[in-house]
Amino acid sequence: MPDLLICADSIRSADMRHAVPLAVPDPFLYAEAGGARHVFSSSMEAGRLRALGLFEVHISEEFGIDELIGQGLPIRELRAQLTVRAVASLGSKSFSVPEGFPVWLADRLRAEGFELTVDQDVFDDRRRAKTDAQIAGMRRAQKAAEAAMDTCRDLLRRSEINGDQLLLDGEPLTVERVKAAMSATFTAHDTTAEDYIVAPGAQGAVGHDMGSGPIPPHTPVVVDIWPRDNASAAFTDMTRTFVVGDVPDDVREWHRLCKEALDRALAETKPGAEGKAIFDGTCEIFEAAGEPTQRTKEAGVALVDGFFHGLGHGVGLEVHEAPGLGIISEKELIAGDVVTLEPGLYRSGYGGVRLEDIVLVTEGGAENLTNYPYDLEP
Repeated sequence: MPDLLICADSIRSADMRHAVPLAVPDPFLYAEAGGARHVFSSSMEAGRLRALGLFEVHISEEFGIDELIGQGLPIRELRAQLTVRAVASLGSKSFSVPEGFPVWLADRLRAEGFELTVDQDVFDDRRRAKTDAQIAGMRRAQKAAEAAMDTCRDLLRRSEINGDQLLLDGEPLTVERVKAAMSATFTAHDTTAEDYIVAPGAQGAVGHDMGSGPIPPHTPVVVDIWPRDNASAAFTDMTRTFVVGDVPDDVREWHRLCKEALDRALAETKPGAEGKAIFDGTCEIFEAAGEPTQRTKEAGVALVDGFFHGLGHGVGLEVHEAPGLGIISEKELIAGDVVTLEPGLYRSGYGGVRLEDIVLVTEGGAENLTNYPYDLEP
C-alpha cells in the first residue's frame, strides 16, 4: 500500500470523510505513512480528532505557526510552509493523492522534492467495502427515503383530476408543493437532500432534470431521491414511478420490463459478478422487447430513447461512486459494496419509467436495503 496524502475538509471530500469520520468544515492534512495514520490540524479541532482514537493528531504549533505568523507571511504561503514541514516530518518522499488534491499545494510539495502521484483508484477502492457505521447510516437514510416517498405518494393519491391538471385541496398540485412536503420529511428523519427528482412527463425522460411545474394526470412521474444521513454522511438512492389516472399502455409495459430487469439484476448481484455483465442482462431484456440500449445505438449519435444510461453505481459517502454497472464497467463486485440497480425506459418529449433499489453485496449474495412497493398507481 503506498503512502497517502489528502488535503481537504471532511464535509465536501468523501475521501477525507472516509479517513476521518467527523465533520470538519475547513481543509486539513491527513497522511498514512510507514504504517501509521496522522492528522495535522489547528488546535481548535484537535480535541475532537483525538477523541476518535484513530490516528496521531498534530497541531500547527508543532510546526512553527507562531513563528510564521510573526514573519507576516500571506495566508496561503503560511499554509504551504506548514504543510511542507508537516509532510517532511513523516519521513517519506513519495505519496499517492486523490484527484481533488489542491494543485497549488501539489506544485509546492513537488518543488520541495516530494513525489506526488494522482491515483484516484487507490482512494475509490478503499471506500468500496462500507464500514458498519456507514451501513447503519445508509439504512437510516433509506428509511427516510421511503418515508419521503410515502409523502409524495400520499399527495398524489389525495389529488383529484380536473381536466388536464391535478388539484389538491382546490389548488394545482405542483412539483414544488410535493418537494416542499418531502423536504420536511427528510428533515424530520435527520437527513439532508439538497435536491432530487420529481419529474412529470417529458421532464422524466431528460437525464437528471429535477422537475418543475404542474403535475398532469395520466402521465408518468419519475421520483428519484438520494438523501444523506446527517450523522454518518452516507447516502442512499431510490426511484419509483407513479401515474395518477389512466396508465398508458406503453408506460405499463415499460414498468413491467423495468421490474423484470430489476429482478434479474438483483439475482445476479453477488461477489465476483462483473458490473458490465449485470448491465448486459438488463440490455438483453430491453432489446428483446424492441427497446434501444447503449449496446445497439448508432456510433457517434446520442441515445435519447430507450435505456440510455447505466444500470447502476456505487453509493456511500458520495451518491455516485465506484463501482459502476454500465457499458464500460471494469470492476467486479466485492462484499461490502453498496450499489444501485436502476433500469429505465424513456421516450424523448413524452416521459419514462425508472425503478431503483439500493443493494448491499454480502459474502453470500446480496441484501436489498429497499423495502418499498413498485406500484405504478399511487
